[in-house]
Amino acid sequence: MTARERSGGPPAVDEVSKAIIEQLQEDGRRSYGAIGKAVGLSEAAVRQRVQRLTEQGIMQIVAVTDPLTIGYHRQAMVGLKIEGDVDPVAEALAEIPEIAYVVMTAGSFDLLVEAVCEDDEGLLELINKRIRTLPGVRSTESFVYLKLRKQTYTWRTG
Repeated sequence: MTARERSGGPPAVDEVSKAIIEQLQEDGRRSYGAIGKAVGLSEAAVRQRVQRLTEQGIMQIVAVTDPLTIGYHRQAMVGLKIEGDVDPVAEALAEIPEIAYVVMTAGSFDLLVEAVCEDDEGLLELINKRIRTLPGVRSTESFVYLKLRKQTYTWRTG
């Protein structure tokens, strides 16, 4: 058993799988055949690796949208200070549809969440009625997005 397996950490990803991930980061609709040519595998081998990577939770294949173009006109980062155990609060936040991601952090905040709402009223309702009322939430600080300058999912895997 490897140290990674004993620690319960994520499974190791080899260089070929990283190359497949990079191909899909560039174009999530790229065919398995084209990916296979780029990474030196057969179409079937790429299909199996992609299935394994998604089943293990290493990657997701999703459509990325600009929230403004589909009716969500207010985005914000919300920093939360928590009393007690952070896990139950993080789990509760992760269940809220308007929250795009939840991150446990070190520093001024215990948690950071990104909220995507239709408008200011929706953001206010989310923060005031559904976030601040969660047991353990001591305080929040909101950072409203004025303009999204860069959003990418194409970072290098290796």
